[in-house]
Amino acid sequence: MDLIKEFLEHIGLPLFWVKLTLGMVFSFLLTFFSIPTIVKISRRKNLMDEPGTRSSHLRKIPNLGGIAIFYSLAVCASVFAFELFEIYKFLFASLVILLYIGVMDDIVVMRAYKKLFAQIVVSALMVIGSDVRIRSFFGLFGIYELNYFFSVAISIFTFIILINAFNLIDGIDGLAGGYSIICSALFGISYFRLGEYNYPLVVLSAVIIGSVTGFLYYNLSNSRSSKIFMGDTGSMILGFLLAFTAICFIDIFIDKKLPGVPRYYLQAAPSIAMAILILPIVDTLNVILVRLFNGSSPFTADKNHIHHSLLDLGLSHRRSTVYIIMYYLFIVAVAYFFRHINVNLLLLIIIVLGFIGAYIPKFLLKLRES
Repeated sequence: MDLIKEFLEHIGLPLFWVKLTLGMVFSFLLTFFSIPTIVKISRRKNLMDEPGTRSSHLRKIPNLGGIAIFYSLAVCASVFAFELFEIYKFLFASLVILLYIGVMDDIVVMRAYKKLFAQIVVSALMVIGSDVRIRSFFGLFGIYELNYFFSVAISIFTFIILINAFNLIDGIDGLAGGYSIICSALFGISYFRLGEYNYPLVVLSAVIIGSVTGFLYYNLSNSRSSKIFMGDTGSMILGFLLAFTAICFIDIFIDKKLPGVPRYYLQAAPSIAMAILILPIVDTLNVILVRLFNGSSPFTADKNHIHHSLLDLGLSHRRSTVYIIMYYLFIVAVAYFFRHINVNLLLLIIIVLGFIGAYIPKFLLKLRES
């Protein structure tokens, strides 16, 4: 590797940029060229997503696109961002467990408690085994450095919530994939600006972007023969990786006094991370509150998600996706602009704006009906 690095620098090509470019390109190509085979096998074996009462599609569609996403991520991340698998020993094992659970659920539909148990195991592996933890609240709710056991508990809870929240927003074409690209780009740019020590995370973000872009080509296709969903496999893996990158983002701003590693302090770090991931968080909180208000179980499937409200307004899948992503990018911009105000006030602004975005479509629908 040192010889390669010296050669590339000799010809004027820094190793980081080669890894970044090749990681994104190859992850895109692996996903792009593997999905047609998955679609063909899915149709032959009837491994399809059946339209249900809360579905937003009317015909059977293959739902194993997450296998292609995992394939490209596993290959390209381990080649171009191999440092991550040295630092975080249980990262690859966690991805493999999620792949198995996701594929099982996409094919035979697993019981919820079995999925939850697997998610707890995966989260514990990362939090306890790889020490990927939320170590400080940066003054949020008046709390700074966290006790180890509370840090472990809140970190495992965060992983589980984001894995499932991301799964819940995967209800219309392009939304989960498009949002994961935006989140990865925002985290990747932040890592890049924060120094060379974080470059492997930048490359991981680029690999996620390339992989999901290859998937979106087919997910947004109008062709019945090539369309595919990412399924629980893809949404759980992406939710897990975004939880991982978010916690790493927050951890960057904690002063660990590592030799040779510059550290930066930004009190708003938890709120900025919350702003980037606000869509799945608000959408999940909203549907739980609506279900409890209606006297039903918070685990009962329904059509109270933000994207369902937009579809009820008559918007297409693509227009709904664009509206949601643009609005929540506005929230990120607000959070970044006000990043130096009190962290509690910033969090309140982010959450309020998040819920306003969730209820604008419902308000417009009521105006139309009145």
